[in-house]
Amino acid sequence: RPVRIEQSWAQLGVAAVVWDAAVVLCTYLETGSVDLRDRAVIELGAGTGLLGIVAALLGKGCVLACFRPQRNGRALPCRLGARVTITDRAAALALLESNVRANLPPELQPRAAVQELTWGQDLGRFPPGAFDFILGSDIVYLEETFADLLQTLEHLCAEHTVILLSCRIRYERDLGFLEMLRGRFSVREVHYDPSKDVHIYQAQRGGRKDEI
Repeated sequence: RPVRIEQSWAQLGVAAVVWDAAVVLCTYLETGSVDLRDRAVIELGAGTGLLGIVAALLGKGCVLACFRPQRNGRALPCRLGARVTITDRAAALALLESNVRANLPPELQPRAAVQELTWGQDLGRFPPGAFDFILGSDIVYLEETFADLLQTLEHLCAEHTVILLSCRIRYERDLGFLEMLRGRFSVREVHYDPSKDVHIYQAQRGGRKDEI
């Protein structure tokens, strides 16, 4: 089935656009480098929800069809993917829920929960260490959110948890966040897409580099 994502710049601004970083991370997941089958995944700052939707649809070896609305998009095979919690601020939830309903078949919709999460706030609603993967695309750009984002990552992570962040390094402050991240986690770059100038970083506690 095709993946068709509704966008709403006029209503929500940057939170309601499919950015290149999301497309690059989706493509990276599609290559099979990461096995998401039946894993517990949380997406932070989900925006349109594309990344979380793809995680729910992808089992290792699936072929990703299309990312943006297309009249003649190829079908995306439906196989068992991740158990996904797709999060963002309250204002973005209606668009998120609409995209999830539109793109996940009924049998997979119970595996994708849309929840409000403002970084650094009410983190007790999310069990620490409950997730195998934390995904984020283009969420590193506002310096005033860096401390709250780092606190959220620390709360959600267990020793086995793998963080995958895709981003374009636009400003010096973005590199500053990576240094903050390296102060708490083992961080390495696992992919770079030169055509879109997007980096994917993997982070884990305790210097572990588990097979993912």
